[in-house]
Amino acid sequence: MGFLSRLNRPWLHFIVLGSLLYYLQGVIFPPPKPVIGPISEERVEALREQFFASTRRMPTEEQVARMVDAELDRDMLFQRAVAMDLYRYDTVVYQRLLRNMRFLKLAEGKTDEELYRQALEMRLHLGDEVVKRRMIQVMEQLLLSANPPPRVTEAMLAAEFEERREELRRPPRFSIEHLYLNREREADMEAAIETIGREGLDAAAARELGSPFLPGYRFTRQSPDQLARHFGAAFVENLQATDPQPGAWHGPVRSTYGMHYVWVEDVEPGRDAELEEVRSLLQRDIEARLREQALREAIASLREQYEVVK
Repeated sequence: MGFLSRLNRPWLHFIVLGSLLYYLQGVIFPPPKPVIGPISEERVEALREQFFASTRRMPTEEQVARMVDAELDRDMLFQRAVAMDLYRYDTVVYQRLLRNMRFLKLAEGKTDEELYRQALEMRLHLGDEVVKRRMIQVMEQLLLSANPPPRVTEAMLAAEFEERREELRRPPRFSIEHLYLNREREADMEAAIETIGREGLDAAAARELGSPFLPGYRFTRQSPDQLARHFGAAFVENLQATDPQPGAWHGPVRSTYGMHYVWVEDVEPGRDAELEEVRSLLQRDIEARLREQALREAIASLREQYEVVK
Protein backbone atom coordinates (compact mmCIF):
# COMPACT_ATOMS: atom_id res chain seq x y z
CA MET A 1 0.00 0.00 0.00
CA GLY A 2 2.92 2.32 0.74
CA PHE A 3 4.34 1.78 -2.76
CA LEU A 4 1.02 2.63 -4.43
CA SER A 5 0.66 5.73 -2.31
CA ARG A 6 4.09 6.92 -3.44
CA LEU A 7 2.95 6.59 -7.06
CA ASN A 8 0.04 8.92 -6.34
CA ARG A 9 2.20 12.03 -6.37
CA PRO A 10 1.45 14.96 -8.71
CA TRP A 11 5.13 15.70 -9.35
CA LEU A 12 5.68 12.10 -10.50
CA HIS A 13 2.70 12.32 -12.83
CA PHE A 14 4.14 15.55 -14.22
CA ILE A 15 7.51 13.90 -14.96
CA VAL A 16 5.94 10.86 -16.64
CA LEU A 17 3.56 12.98 -18.71
CA GLY A 18 6.35 15.35 -19.72
CA SER A 19 8.59 12.45 -20.79
CA LEU A 20 5.76 10.94 -22.82
CA LEU A 21 5.01 14.24 -24.54
CA TYR A 22 8.69 14.75 -25.33
CA TYR A 23 8.85 11.29 -26.92
CA LEU A 24 5.65 11.82 -28.90
CA GLN A 25 6.87 15.19 -30.13
CA GLY A 26 9.93 13.52 -31.65
CA VAL A 27 7.74 10.88 -33.29
CA ILE A 28 4.99 13.18 -34.55
CA PHE A 29 7.17 16.20 -35.30
CA PRO A 30 10.63 14.87 -36.20
CA PRO A 31 13.41 17.45 -36.68
CA PRO A 32 13.70 18.69 -40.26
CA LYS A 33 16.17 16.94 -42.53
CA PRO A 34 19.09 18.86 -44.03
CA VAL A 35 18.22 20.10 -47.52
CA ILE A 36 20.24 19.29 -50.64
CA GLY A 37 19.53 21.14 -53.89
CA PRO A 38 18.16 22.35 -56.10
CA ILE A 39 20.87 22.52 -58.77
CA SER A 40 20.98 25.94 -60.41
CA GLU A 41 20.24 26.32 -64.10
CA GLU A 42 23.81 27.49 -64.62
CA ARG A 43 25.16 24.21 -63.23
CA VAL A 44 22.72 22.18 -65.30
CA GLU A 45 23.81 24.03 -68.42
CA ALA A 46 27.46 23.40 -67.50
CA LEU A 47 26.68 19.67 -67.23
CA ARG A 48 25.14 19.73 -70.70
CA GLU A 49 28.23 21.46 -72.09
CA GLN A 50 30.56 18.96 -70.43
CA PHE A 51 28.55 16.09 -71.93
CA PHE A 52 28.69 17.66 -75.38
CA ALA A 53 32.44 18.31 -75.11
CA SER A 54 33.10 14.62 -74.40
CA THR A 55 30.55 13.04 -76.77
CA ARG A 56 29.97 15.72 -79.45
CA ARG A 57 26.22 15.39 -78.99
CA MET A 58 23.68 16.95 -76.66
CA PRO A 59 22.36 14.81 -73.79
CA THR A 60 18.79 13.56 -73.64
CA GLU A 61 16.54 14.69 -70.81
CA GLU A 62 17.01 11.30 -69.14
CA GLN A 63 20.78 11.73 -69.28
CA VAL A 64 20.47 15.25 -67.86
CA ALA A 65 18.35 13.89 -65.00
CA ARG A 66 21.02 11.28 -64.19
CA MET A 67 23.74 13.93 -64.23
CA VAL A 68 21.69 16.15 -61.92
CA ASP A 69 21.16 13.24 -59.51
CA ALA A 70 24.91 12.61 -59.49
CA GLU A 71 25.59 16.30 -58.74
CA LEU A 72 23.09 16.24 -55.88
CA ASP A 73 24.85 13.20 -54.45
CA ARG A 74 28.18 15.02 -54.70
CA ASP A 75 26.71 18.00 -52.88
CA MET A 76 25.31 15.71 -50.19
CA LEU A 77 28.64 13.95 -49.65
CA PHE A 78 30.46 17.26 -49.46
CA GLN A 79 27.92 18.69 -47.01
CA ARG A 80 28.25 15.61 -44.79
CA ALA A 81 32.07 15.81 -44.93
CA VAL A 82 31.96 19.47 -43.86
CA ALA A 83 29.51 18.67 -41.07
CA MET A 84 31.95 15.99 -39.84
CA ASP A 85 34.88 18.47 -40.01
CA LEU A 86 36.81 16.05 -42.21
CA TYR A 87 38.59 18.94 -43.92
CA ARG A 88 40.38 19.75 -40.66
CA TYR A 89 42.34 16.52 -40.68
CA ASP A 90 43.25 16.18 -44.35
CA THR A 91 46.72 17.09 -45.63
CA VAL A 92 45.48 17.59 -49.21
CA VAL A 93 42.98 20.21 -48.04
CA TYR A 94 45.60 21.78 -45.77
CA GLN A 95 48.10 22.22 -48.63
CA ARG A 96 45.40 23.42 -51.03
CA LEU A 97 44.23 26.16 -48.65
CA LEU A 98 47.80 27.31 -48.02
CA ARG A 99 48.32 27.53 -51.78
CA ASN A 100 45.15 29.57 -52.19
CA MET A 101 46.18 31.97 -49.43
CA ARG A 102 49.58 32.51 -51.03
CA PHE A 103 47.91 33.06 -54.40
CA LEU A 104 45.76 35.74 -52.76
CA LYS A 105 48.98 37.31 -51.40
CA LEU A 106 47.84 36.96 -47.79
CA ALA A 107 50.80 34.92 -46.56
CA GLU A 108 53.30 37.62 -45.67
CA GLY A 109 54.56 37.40 -42.08
CA LYS A 110 52.31 34.45 -41.15
CA THR A 111 53.03 30.85 -40.28
CA ASP A 112 51.39 28.01 -42.19
CA GLU A 113 49.13 27.31 -39.24
CA GLU A 114 48.02 30.94 -39.08
CA LEU A 115 47.35 30.92 -42.82
CA TYR A 116 45.34 27.73 -42.52
CA ARG A 117 43.17 29.10 -39.70
CA GLN A 118 42.58 32.31 -41.65
CA ALA A 119 41.59 30.32 -44.75
CA LEU A 120 38.99 28.46 -42.70
CA GLU A 121 37.72 31.71 -41.22
CA MET A 122 37.36 33.03 -44.79
CA ARG A 123 35.51 29.79 -45.65
CA LEU A 124 37.76 29.15 -48.62
CA HIS A 125 37.29 25.41 -48.17
CA LEU A 126 33.62 25.71 -49.09
CA GLY A 127 34.16 27.19 -52.55
CA ASP A 128 37.19 25.28 -53.82
CA GLU A 129 36.50 22.49 -56.33
CA VAL A 130 39.71 20.62 -55.46
CA VAL A 131 38.74 20.59 -51.78
CA LYS A 132 35.24 19.46 -52.70
CA ARG A 133 36.52 16.57 -54.83
CA ARG A 134 38.88 15.52 -52.04
CA MET A 135 36.16 15.58 -49.41
CA ILE A 136 33.83 13.56 -51.63
CA GLN A 137 36.60 11.02 -52.12
CA VAL A 138 37.16 10.76 -48.36
CA MET A 139 33.43 10.36 -47.73
CA GLU A 140 33.21 7.58 -50.32
CA GLN A 141 36.07 5.79 -48.57
CA LEU A 142 34.30 6.14 -45.22
CA LEU A 143 31.03 4.84 -46.67
CA LEU A 144 32.80 1.83 -48.17
CA SER A 145 34.60 1.16 -44.89
CA ALA A 146 31.25 1.08 -43.12
CA ASN A 147 29.53 -0.84 -45.95
CA PRO A 148 32.29 -2.97 -47.54
CA PRO A 149 31.52 -4.82 -50.77
CA PRO A 150 31.49 -8.63 -50.66
CA ARG A 151 34.67 -10.53 -51.48
CA VAL A 152 35.08 -12.02 -54.95
CA THR A 153 34.43 -15.75 -54.84
CA GLU A 154 35.53 -18.55 -57.13
CA ALA A 155 31.92 -18.94 -58.20
CA MET A 156 31.82 -15.26 -59.26
CA LEU A 157 35.06 -15.68 -61.22
CA ALA A 158 33.80 -18.82 -62.95
CA ALA A 159 30.49 -17.18 -63.90
CA GLU A 160 32.24 -14.07 -65.21
CA PHE A 161 34.65 -16.22 -67.20
CA GLU A 162 31.85 -18.16 -68.86
CA GLU A 163 29.86 -15.01 -69.65
CA ARG A 164 32.86 -13.30 -71.26
CA ARG A 165 34.47 -16.34 -72.87
CA GLU A 166 34.12 -15.00 -76.42
CA GLU A 167 35.40 -11.54 -75.45
CA LEU A 168 38.40 -13.11 -73.68
CA ARG A 169 39.35 -15.36 -76.57
CA ARG A 170 43.07 -15.10 -77.35
CA PRO A 171 43.68 -13.64 -80.83
CA PRO A 172 45.88 -15.29 -83.45
CA ARG A 173 49.56 -14.31 -83.45
CA PHE A 174 51.60 -13.67 -86.57
CA SER A 175 55.37 -13.65 -86.90
CA ILE A 176 56.22 -11.98 -90.20
CA GLU A 177 58.86 -10.17 -92.22
CA HIS A 178 58.14 -8.11 -95.30
CA LEU A 179 59.38 -6.34 -98.37
CA TYR A 180 57.82 -2.89 -98.66
CA LEU A 181 57.35 -0.70 -101.73
CA ASN A 182 55.90 2.77 -101.29
CA ARG A 183 53.17 4.13 -103.53
CA GLU A 184 55.65 5.59 -106.02
CA ARG A 185 57.28 2.16 -106.50
CA GLU A 186 54.25 -0.13 -106.47
CA ALA A 187 54.77 -0.95 -110.14
CA ASP A 188 58.11 -2.58 -109.22
CA MET A 189 56.47 -5.23 -107.03
CA GLU A 190 56.03 -7.85 -109.75
CA ALA A 191 59.72 -7.68 -110.71
CA ALA A 192 60.76 -7.84 -107.05
CA ILE A 193 58.65 -10.98 -106.50
CA GLU A 194 60.22 -12.60 -109.56
CA THR A 195 63.72 -11.81 -108.24
CA ILE A 196 62.92 -13.28 -104.83
CA GLY A 197 61.63 -16.48 -106.42
CA ARG A 198 64.43 -16.80 -108.97
CA GLU A 199 67.26 -16.18 -106.53
CA GLY A 200 65.63 -17.83 -103.52
CA LEU A 201 66.11 -14.74 -101.36
CA ASP A 202 65.25 -14.90 -97.70
CA ALA A 203 63.30 -12.10 -96.05
CA ALA A 204 66.39 -10.23 -94.86
CA ALA A 205 67.87 -10.15 -98.39
CA ALA A 206 64.51 -9.42 -100.02
CA ARG A 207 63.95 -6.23 -98.04
CA GLU A 208 66.99 -4.71 -99.78
CA LEU A 209 64.86 -4.57 -102.92
CA GLY A 210 62.27 -2.35 -101.28
CA SER A 211 61.66 1.05 -99.74
CA PRO A 212 62.46 2.05 -96.13
CA PHE A 213 59.66 1.24 -93.66
CA LEU A 214 60.05 3.18 -90.41
CA PRO A 215 58.10 0.81 -88.10
CA GLY A 216 60.52 -1.98 -89.05
CA TYR A 217 60.63 -5.19 -91.07
CA ARG A 218 60.34 -8.05 -88.56
CA PHE A 219 57.30 -8.46 -86.30
CA THR A 220 57.09 -11.35 -83.85
CA ARG A 221 53.93 -12.81 -82.29
CA GLN A 222 51.78 -9.85 -83.22
CA SER A 223 48.01 -9.89 -82.78
CA PRO A 224 45.82 -8.40 -85.53
CA ASP A 225 45.36 -5.24 -83.45
CA GLN A 226 49.11 -4.89 -82.97
CA LEU A 227 49.78 -5.34 -86.68
CA ALA A 228 47.08 -2.78 -87.45
CA ARG A 229 48.91 -0.20 -85.35
CA HIS A 230 51.98 -0.63 -87.58
CA PHE A 231 50.40 -1.21 -90.99
CA GLY A 232 46.77 -0.09 -90.75
CA ALA A 233 43.60 -2.18 -90.53
CA ALA A 234 43.44 -2.74 -94.31
CA PHE A 235 46.78 -4.58 -94.25
CA VAL A 236 45.58 -7.01 -91.57
CA GLU A 237 42.33 -7.69 -93.43
CA ASN A 238 44.16 -8.23 -96.72
CA LEU A 239 46.82 -10.46 -95.13
CA GLN A 240 44.23 -12.68 -93.43
CA ALA A 241 42.39 -12.95 -96.76
CA THR A 242 45.47 -14.74 -98.19
CA ASP A 243 45.07 -17.53 -95.60
CA PRO A 244 48.67 -17.07 -94.45
CA GLN A 245 50.60 -20.30 -93.85
CA PRO A 246 53.96 -20.53 -92.08
CA GLY A 247 57.10 -20.87 -94.18
CA ALA A 248 55.76 -19.13 -97.26
CA TRP A 249 55.56 -15.77 -99.02
CA HIS A 250 52.15 -14.13 -99.31
CA GLY A 251 50.95 -11.19 -101.30
CA PRO A 252 51.40 -8.66 -102.49
CA VAL A 253 49.36 -7.21 -99.62
CA ARG A 254 48.18 -3.62 -99.75
CA SER A 255 48.36 -1.35 -96.71
CA THR A 256 47.72 2.31 -96.00
CA TYR A 257 51.30 3.04 -97.03
CA GLY A 258 51.81 0.96 -100.16
CA MET A 259 52.43 -2.69 -101.10
CA HIS A 260 54.04 -5.47 -99.06
CA TYR A 261 55.33 -8.91 -99.93
CA VAL A 262 55.05 -10.84 -96.67
CA TRP A 263 57.10 -13.78 -95.42
CA VAL A 264 55.08 -15.63 -92.79
CA GLU A 265 57.40 -17.28 -90.31
CA ASP A 266 54.76 -18.56 -87.91
CA VAL A 267 51.03 -18.39 -87.19
CA GLU A 268 49.57 -19.19 -83.79
CA PRO A 269 45.83 -19.76 -84.21
CA GLY A 270 43.34 -18.00 -81.99
CA ARG A 271 42.13 -19.99 -78.98
CA ASP A 272 39.94 -19.83 -75.92
CA ALA A 273 41.60 -18.26 -72.89
CA GLU A 274 42.35 -20.28 -69.77
CA LEU A 275 40.85 -18.99 -66.54
CA GLU A 276 44.27 -18.56 -64.92
CA GLU A 277 45.40 -16.34 -67.82
CA VAL A 278 42.64 -13.82 -67.16
CA ARG A 279 42.04 -14.33 -63.44
CA SER A 280 43.58 -11.01 -62.38
CA LEU A 281 41.61 -9.11 -65.06
CA LEU A 282 38.33 -10.71 -64.02
CA GLN A 283 39.15 -10.13 -60.34
CA ARG A 284 39.71 -6.41 -60.94
CA ASP A 285 36.55 -6.02 -63.02
CA ILE A 286 34.33 -7.82 -60.51
CA GLU A 287 35.84 -5.92 -57.57
CA ALA A 288 35.22 -2.62 -59.35
CA ARG A 289 31.56 -3.54 -59.99
CA LEU A 290 31.01 -4.71 -56.42
CA ARG A 291 32.64 -1.56 -55.08
CA GLU A 292 30.47 0.63 -57.30
CA GLN A 293 27.32 -1.22 -56.25
CA ALA A 294 28.19 -1.02 -52.55
CA LEU A 295 28.89 2.70 -52.89
CA ARG A 296 25.59 3.31 -54.71
CA GLU A 297 23.70 1.50 -51.95
CA ALA A 298 25.53 3.42 -49.22
CA ILE A 299 24.83 6.75 -50.92
CA ALA A 300 21.17 5.82 -51.38
CA SER A 301 20.94 5.00 -47.67
CA LEU A 302 22.60 8.29 -46.76
CA ARG A 303 20.23 10.16 -49.07
CA GLU A 304 17.29 9.05 -46.91
CA GLN A 305 18.65 11.32 -44.17
CA TYR A 306 18.30 14.39 -46.41
CA GLU A 307 15.55 16.24 -48.17
CA VAL A 308 16.62 16.32 -51.79
CA VAL A 309 15.15 19.13 -53.88
CA LYS A 310 15.50 18.78 -57.63
